[in-house]
Amino acid sequence: MDFSGKVVLITGAAAGIGLAAAKAFAKEGAKLALIDLKLEALQKAANSIEAEDLLLLPADVSKEDEVKQYVTETKNKFGKIDVFINNAGINGKFGLLDKQTVDNYQAVFGVNVLGAFLGLKYVLPIMKEQRSGAIVNTASNGGLLGAPGMGIYVASKHAVLGLNKTAALEAADYGVRVNAVAPSGVDTQMMKSIETNAMPGKEGEARTAFENSVPMKRYATPEEIADLMVFLSSDKASFISGSYYRIDGGQGATSV
Repeated sequence: MDFSGKVVLITGAAAGIGLAAAKAFAKEGAKLALIDLKLEALQKAANSIEAEDLLLLPADVSKEDEVKQYVTETKNKFGKIDVFINNAGINGKFGLLDKQTVDNYQAVFGVNVLGAFLGLKYVLPIMKEQRSGAIVNTASNGGLLGAPGMGIYVASKHAVLGLNKTAALEAADYGVRVNAVAPSGVDTQMMKSIETNAMPGKEGEARTAFENSVPMKRYATPEEIADLMVFLSSDKASFISGSYYRIDGGQGATSV
C-alpha cells in the first residue's frame, strides 16, 4: 500500500484516530494536509509525524468558509487530493433525550454531520474532476444501534452513514470511492470523556463496563482504526465503495 506522491487530507488530525491515521499514511510516503481546530495542537502533533511534506491548517469544520478554505489551500499547495479522511467528531454531553438541550444537539450535529457534509461538498468536486480518489468517513458503532444517554451522538453517526452511502453513489461514475469505518470504543481522549460523562467519578468502572460489552474485552487502539483507513484508501480496496466496516472486537456479532 504505497502512497508515495499521494496527497491525504485528514480532519480531526491533532489527536486520536486522526493523528494515528496521519502517522500511518506518512509511513507509506504520503503528503499530508492536517486539519484541526487549533494550530498549536496541530504543531504538537506534527512533531510526532515523520512526513516529507506536511501542511497544517486550523479550521472549524462546522463553518463553511473555513472548510472551503482548507480544501482550497490543500489543492493550491499539492495540486490534487487523493484521499480524504473525513474524521473530525465530538461526543457531546450525556443525557436522556427528554433532558437533552438544543445547544448540545447543535454542537454535535455541527461537527459530526455538518462538518462531514461540508467536507464532502468541497472535496468531491476536486476528486470528480480528477476522476479518482478515496474518501473514508469516520462513523461509529453508534451509527448502527442505540445507546441510552447518547441519543444525539448516535443520531449524528446514523446521519454520517447516510451521507456515506449517498456520496458513494454520486461519485461512482467518476472513479471515486467512499467508505466508512464504524469503531466501537477506541482508547482515545474522546473515549475518556465518554467514560466521565457516563459515570462521573467512576471512570474506571465505566471503562470496565464498556470493555466487557466487547467480546474481545478491550478497546481498539487508534492505530487499528488507522490501518483500516489506509487499506480502504488504497488500491487494494479498488472495488469497495458505499460500505461501512465495523471494527469493534466482535461487538457487532451480538446484534442483528
